[in-house]
Amino acid sequence: MTPEQRALIWLAAGLVLLVLETVAPGVFMMWLGLAALGTGLLVLLADPAFAWQAVAFALLAALAIGVALRLRRRSAPQVLNTAESGLVGRTARLLTVHGRDGRVRVGDSDWSARLLDDVAWPEPGTMLRVAGVDGTILLVAL
Repeated sequence: MTPEQRALIWLAAGLVLLVLETVAPGVFMMWLGLAALGTGLLVLLADPAFAWQAVAFALLAALAIGVALRLRRRSAPQVLNTAESGLVGRTARLLTVHGRDGRVRVGDSDWSARLLDDVAWPEPGTMLRVAGVDGTILLVAL
């Protein structure tokens, strides 16, 4: 088998892995496909023995997966879908007051609320600002 044929096998394997990634996405086959393509290019340039080809593929795969994990960590948000991420800073309309507790409407949802300032509740219908979230209770301010 000629070096070009061996390189074509690696390149074809890399392309097959890249196509598999599109059929069954998971962002894993892509990195192995890139490692196989890199090994194919190495075989075209240097024609190492098969054992060295396997070592090169393993090293390139480890490097590619390491890069993938680093990119994944960087792109992942620090806080996912918390109540605070979407509610703090929004306006809330005061619906009812029962003693120290109140009920407010934010968007199309009603929430239990607690007034942050040590003052009396305003009249129902007053617009308040959501300053924080404590479990399922919104902390509101005038």
